[in-house]
Order: sequence, then structure tokens, then C-alpha cells
Amino acid sequence: MPVTQAQHAAAETLSDEDLVGLARGRDEAAVRAITKRYNRRLFRIARSILRNDAEAEDVVQETYVRAFTGLDLFRGDAAFGTWITRIAMNEALGRLRRRRPTVDWETYGVNRHQAEIINFPASAAASDPEQTMAQGEIRAVLEQAIDELPDAFRAVFVARIVEGMSVEETADLFGLQAETVKTRLHRARVLLRAQLDKQLGPALTSSFPFGGQRCQRMTERVVSLICTG
Repeated sequence: MPVTQAQHAAAETLSDEDLVGLARGRDEAAVRAITKRYNRRLFRIARSILRNDAEAEDVVQETYVRAFTGLDLFRGDAAFGTWITRIAMNEALGRLRRRRPTVDWETYGVNRHQAEIINFPASAAASDPEQTMAQGEIRAVLEQAIDELPDAFRAVFVARIVEGMSVEETADLFGLQAETVKTRLHRARVLLRAQLDKQLGPALTSSFPFGGQRCQRMTERVVSLICTG
């Protein structure tokens, strides 16, 4: 039976803990609510590592498949948002390492062994107005400046400023001390230059968009894989 609009709306008000419980039973409304809640964060974190929209989107889909097929592995030791974001980070780092075997895992607060401990089942095998908007001059300049930051600073900057995660959430995600997060963020700001930060700061929250059609498309793909596969 198709999920009603009321069921969608009700699911979106639930806590992560309640949604996870429902998603374990392949509840479609819960799966949709989780993907809509975390699409943007996962995309932004993956892209901060890979610096490629298409690859980051692939990482988001793979992350959901791994997470939803491995929910029994989620014990609640960390917040669900942190847990699923770590899966995305590990997936992105794994892809980056295949491209650059010498990549420094500790740059992202992950050591080589920790990045390999989460084993999940393998996944099943026209223009976008939002993407067009993202090509605007101001956003393009800003995204290029962020992409050129050193790895360690870029990941923290995207998590803290672009995605709006707290210092504590960012420290927990990357396995860093809070003071280290603050230091990296400060150095990232300096590298982006004070003038760029001053002029384009308000645009940061709309960088690397993953809403609208892209968000809906990702949700539909995940629901198809998880709930109707």
C-alpha cells in the first residue's frame, strides 16, 4: 500500500532513534525521512573529500545502501547522524585512496585500520535547475576556493561552516579534539582570505546544494533499493 502524505509528514517529525527502529522493518516513510534528513550532509562531507559532484552523489547512495542493510550494526554508541556520516566518510576515503594510494587517512581523523572495520553487504547493482543555479559566478568562485584548501582544513571547514555542524559534532566525526577543530577552521578561514569570507559568507550555507530534484531523486533511488527490492 502506497505511503500517504500524512504518513510522510508524521515520519519527518520523529527522532532518529524512532526512524531507525522503523527503518529496520523497511518502513518506507522512515527510509524517506532519513534520506531527506541526511542527503545534504552526506553529500557535502563526501564532496569535501572527493571534490567531485558525481562521485560524491555515488557515495551518498552507497552509504544509504550500506547503512540500511546494516542497521543491526548500529548500537547507538554514537548519534545516528555521526554513524551514517562516518560511513559516507569512509566510503569517500576508500575511493580517494584507490585514486591516491598515498592519501593520509589521519588527515581526516581516521586511521587506516579504523576505516576498514565497518563491513557491510555490497549494494545492488536532462538538466537540473538546481545544478544550473550552482554554476552562478559567486558560488563557483566560493566552491573553487574551498576546493583548493588543504585536505585537513577543507573537511573541517565544510562540516562546520557549510553544513553547520557544531564543534563537538565535527570533533566526534573526525576523531579530533575540539581545539584542533577550532584551529583548523581558523586556518581555513585565513587561507580563504578575510575579504572572501566577508563578501561571500552569507552564501556559504547554499554551497554544494543537494535539495530539490537531486534530494528527491536520491530518496526515490534509495527507497527503490531498500523497500521494493
